[in-house]
Amino acid sequence: MKGVEQPEENGTVKMKSRGLGDSIAKFTKATGIKHVVDKVSSGLNIPCGCEARQHALNKIVPYKMKKR
Repeated sequence: MKGVEQPEENGTVKMKSRGLGDSIAKFTKATGIKHVVDKVSSGLNIPCGCEARQHALNKIVPYKMKKR
């Protein structure tokens, strides 16, 4: 599940978190944990299940979105 796209001044697109799963995914990517997990899981030939876990956490702990 992807976040809501928010264009920024410098032309990049920032994704707004929809729930706890998106926030954790952003944190693990920013700290390099995701890169390590991807390398280990590919080396062991075991899927990490990150996307399924992210989706499940977003369903369990959603953030309230402002209505426009």
